[in-house]
Amino acid sequence: MIIGMFDSGVGGLSVLRALRWQLPAQPILYLADQAHVPYGPRPLEEVRAFSVEITRFLLRQGARCIVVACNTASAAALHHLRATFPDVPFVGMEPAVKPAAESTHSGVVGVLATPATFQGELYASVVERFASGVTLLQDTCPGLVGQIEAGDLNGPRTRAILAAALNPMLAQGMDTVVMGCTHYPFVIPLIQEITGTGVRVIDPAPAVARQTGRVLAARGWLAPPGPPAPVRFFTTGQAEPFAGQIARLLDGELPPLASDMIEVVHWKDQHLE
Repeated sequence: MIIGMFDSGVGGLSVLRALRWQLPAQPILYLADQAHVPYGPRPLEEVRAFSVEITRFLLRQGARCIVVACNTASAAALHHLRATFPDVPFVGMEPAVKPAAESTHSGVVGVLATPATFQGELYASVVERFASGVTLLQDTCPGLVGQIEAGDLNGPRTRAILAAALNPMLAQGMDTVVMGCTHYPFVIPLIQEITGTGVRVIDPAPAVARQTGRVLAARGWLAPPGPPAPVRFFTTGQAEPFAGQIARLLDGELPPLASDMIEVVHWKDQHLE
């Protein structure tokens, strides 16, 4: 069965990478809503509307299971999507506060996420359930999603954004930092340069891939072992820049993509065509 997944841009490619490692034979549809990137500063109601229409589009393309590969969209829309499409299994992004709280030795955990993620019910729920007795330090890293979308993973501006977020956390004793946005795993090497080896960085993408496998297995939808299945890419932005972003971020992990292999879809009257 086909997995459909979406993000505001290229961040969900970190989840796609984990899915390809764990479920290589499963065909995937990936939609990047680059006409609206970034989702983080947008009102939750607007992100919810985008998520519903993107889900409808992916289902029309043959997807049976939907991975909301975006923390902001998961925070804004996951409960609503499950209510709107009750027959469709959804896997969303949940901030990895639980493993961080379980693994911290100092009791101080940093969370890097978008404003919408911090405002959402999912984040509040995991904090309430799992972060008792742990000090959580939060930062929205303004501008970081844009830097990653532009392919700047280690330049001076990206470094400055991360240093401004992480250095105050380090000064307060942080020993664990959570990636609360699917874009951010692509700058983990830079984060580790800033924090040093004494700080554990938690990327939730592998756990999301494992959960997707469990959801598919429970329904008998796992593809049998075989060669890697194709990934079909869509963008609401421009094909050529998107092809370049995929090549940079997933270097060597997918066959080379020409821009004419990426399908461009357009928003018209709040619908995708």
